[in-house]
Amino acid sequence: MSKLQGRKRALLLSGASFGLLMAATVAANAGGFALREQSAYGQGASFAGIAAGGALSSMFWNPATMTQQKGLQVEQVVTGVMPYASHSPNATSTFAAFGPAGDSGDDAIVPAGYVSWQMTDKIWLGLAANSPFGLSVSFPDRWAGRTYAENTFLRTYNFTPTVAFELNNWISFGAGVQIQYATAGFTSGLPVNNAGVSGAASLTNTSNLQLNGWGYGFVAGVTITPTPTTTIGIGYRSAINQKADGTLTLPAGGVFAAPFSNTGAVETTLHLPDSVNVGLRQRLSQQWTLLAGFEWSNWSRIGTSPVMLTSTGAQATVVGNPVSVPFEYKDGYFYSLGAEYEWNERLTLRSGIAFEKSPIVDQVRTPRLPDNDRFWLSAGLTYKVTPKLSLDAAYTHIFVKDTSVALGPGTGNPSSSTTVSYSGSIDAHVDIVSLGIRYRFDDPATPVKQVYHK
Repeated sequence: MSKLQGRKRALLLSGASFGLLMAATVAANAGGFALREQSAYGQGASFAGIAAGGALSSMFWNPATMTQQKGLQVEQVVTGVMPYASHSPNATSTFAAFGPAGDSGDDAIVPAGYVSWQMTDKIWLGLAANSPFGLSVSFPDRWAGRTYAENTFLRTYNFTPTVAFELNNWISFGAGVQIQYATAGFTSGLPVNNAGVSGAASLTNTSNLQLNGWGYGFVAGVTITPTPTTTIGIGYRSAINQKADGTLTLPAGGVFAAPFSNTGAVETTLHLPDSVNVGLRQRLSQQWTLLAGFEWSNWSRIGTSPVMLTSTGAQATVVGNPVSVPFEYKDGYFYSLGAEYEWNERLTLRSGIAFEKSPIVDQVRTPRLPDNDRFWLSAGLTYKVTPKLSLDAAYTHIFVKDTSVALGPGTGNPSSSTTVSYSGSIDAHVDIVSLGIRYRFDDPATPVKQVYHK
């Protein structure tokens, strides 16, 4: 087989692996509804140092890290996310008699795929396929907080073609374009019956908002290797103004029939955050490497997204109340520290811890997104099956701080109804299992940049 045929075959294989992304059902698992689970390699160290490289999947955080991957390489990652969130209402909730909600978190599979090709000795081309934002929760029809949360999902499909340039042995640059498709559905219980009489919630009454659309952004990054044992990486993922249109559907009859123009085709824009990642890989000895990372996410830009009627340009209303998707988050911060230990030439072990400052504070929290400050604990390994084939595996447990929620008149929560109160506590944690496979199609005898010198 010729080199050109081999490259075509590799690209076809990687394209097939990207197809797995289209089957993704995602569950929010980082600050806000971002998904950090894009690398089994990085997962094993709580993503410490990931912006400085280590695997092809590092390009998600910093496209300049592609220059560490010689020749033609592919990586496929599949991550199983198992969130748990149990909701206990307070007796003061309007519909407290409807009782608690059990585990609202939906288990999810989050795939990611990467391919890079060293076109010349200085230029690399790459493509990443990811799901960087997501949410999937389910609630029973009959529970105390039904006005504020029933079944909800958000799925994103992000494709990022990239290019990287190695200026010299100690500095590289990378950049790319984000092309993102999103689809979402929000279901909420309505606390009036079909006759329009205020009172006990009718379990047949829900509002359903379905949206989908495209958004665009870019990525950029740099790696600096000041010594043979030190690599520093800085990566940037731009904000995306996610356009979306769809339908708002209300129950037939009663107060929902007039005016009918307040249902039907709608549109909105979600102002998704930009982020900066900084990573350090410091080789301490032939076997030990120190890893450290920091991430800032600009969640404060998301604000509130009004839902507008496509036909008139006016804001949609439900029984006189304007319809919007309120967030009003703060910025998010992620601090991580880890280490790698090269057991032998085939096996590398890693572990890491992290603290995540959630962008969701008590004043804006809802049962749909019961996020709070988190502590991460991770372990993982890489096993080199052959000089060309490597397998990654990782496990993470996320400890979520005790969480409360308060909505309704007088709470100041932007998601509050003017008539229905809900307050309660949430017990939450997350388990994550991640597997990855990496394959190099060219001769792996090419030495890596970072080596240890006694």
